[in-house]
Amino acid sequence: MRPSIRRLGRVLAVLIGIAAGVALLVLFVANRQAPERQEAAASATPVRTIEVRSLDVRLEARGHGVARPAETWQATANVPGRVVERHPELESGTLLPEGTLLVALDPSRYELAIAEAEAELASLAGELAQLAAEEENTGRLLALEKEALALAEQELSRIERLAASGSVSSSRRDEQRRSTLGQRQAVASLENSLALMPARREVLEAQRERAAVRLAQARQDLDDTRFEAPYDLRLAEVDVEMHQYVGSGQRLFQAESLAAAEVEAHIPIAMMRRLLGSVAPVEIPPGALDLSERIDFSAINAELFLAGAEGVGWSGELVRVASGLDPTTRTIRAVVRVDHPYRDARPPDHPPLQRDMYVRTRLSAPTPEPKLVIPASAVHQGEVWLADAEARLERREVEVAFTQGNLAVIAGGLEAGERVVVDDLPAAIAGMALAPRRDEALEARIAEQALGEGHREVQP
Repeated sequence: MRPSIRRLGRVLAVLIGIAAGVALLVLFVANRQAPERQEAAASATPVRTIEVRSLDVRLEARGHGVARPAETWQATANVPGRVVERHPELESGTLLPEGTLLVALDPSRYELAIAEAEAELASLAGELAQLAAEEENTGRLLALEKEALALAEQELSRIERLAASGSVSSSRRDEQRRSTLGQRQAVASLENSLALMPARREVLEAQRERAAVRLAQARQDLDDTRFEAPYDLRLAEVDVEMHQYVGSGQRLFQAESLAAAEVEAHIPIAMMRRLLGSVAPVEIPPGALDLSERIDFSAINAELFLAGAEGVGWSGELVRVASGLDPTTRTIRAVVRVDHPYRDARPPDHPPLQRDMYVRTRLSAPTPEPKLVIPASAVHQGEVWLADAEARLERREVEVAFTQGNLAVIAGGLEAGERVVVDDLPAAIAGMALAPRRDEALEARIAEQALGEGHREVQP
């Protein structure tokens, strides 16, 4: 009986445990409370923004080029001769003022030619004077002979009448005829001499002109023996020495003017078209062929900067656009002129603009009207991100007119006063919450660079 009692006791214990568990479960279910519901606030992404504004913009066209003197003198001997004078500082790199005698050739040969030509002119002048006197004397003699001929003709007529009436013999008539004929011959001889005198005068005058040409040529040759600086210059290459004999056409030296230097800058076509379009008049004057007559080059500001030397630059002016495009780079060749490049030179900190210097060129001009300008980095594949009135992200497509440096000029899609996000978001989801903060310092830098006053890049 005891084993059955023990089994019954175990079964009762299990049943009592199950009943207690069920009772506890019923108690917990009856006393349960519903879970509280809380709305989780979405987190806003902090971003920097700028306010879109219409700004005055200076259009820029940038390029590179090599400097060269605006005027170069290739001194070449026009006449042969031996070098009898040579400036002691006639060496490459020397600066010499206008009027300095650089080289002189032996002038004796040309001085003798001048003396010979002058003597020939004096001789011809004497012959012309003698001819004039002969012409005057012959004219007076002719007048006298004509008077004598008139008297002889009258006497011959009288004797002819008398001979016809038998009052004068035939021999007397024949004698008068011979006398009259001789007088006629004398008059004809003088008239012939006077007729030949203009031809003689023309021959003498031609000889005088020829002698005058020889004299002028000899004097020119004498002037060509002296090489004086036509302007303030800097010597480049020198190929002549003292006592050297130089032939006609031989180069002596090369010199460069200090008055001005030029740079032929190679500028992309799109930049140059945009810049020239901003200063071109609405109506082109009729008959204007030169580009400078149709475009106001004076409205374009030109600046040059020495490549590889920070802070070294010059102010210049755009004087012309060279014909044709550069065959290698297909760029426009804009010629910038710098006047008096040696005037304010302070070597080595600020050297003068010299031949073969490689320089950067910046041409700029104001736009006719203000433009909407934002950082170029704020444009993402043709669209910008905006912070709307509810601080939500809006993605909007825009039309970019052009980019300049780190700025983008917007032609459509934006309005002044809208807020553009300038931060790069890892996930730009339209409608996402933003915590915008206006970056006024960036706005100031944008305005500064748009005016061309600050040349550093805009870092958003």
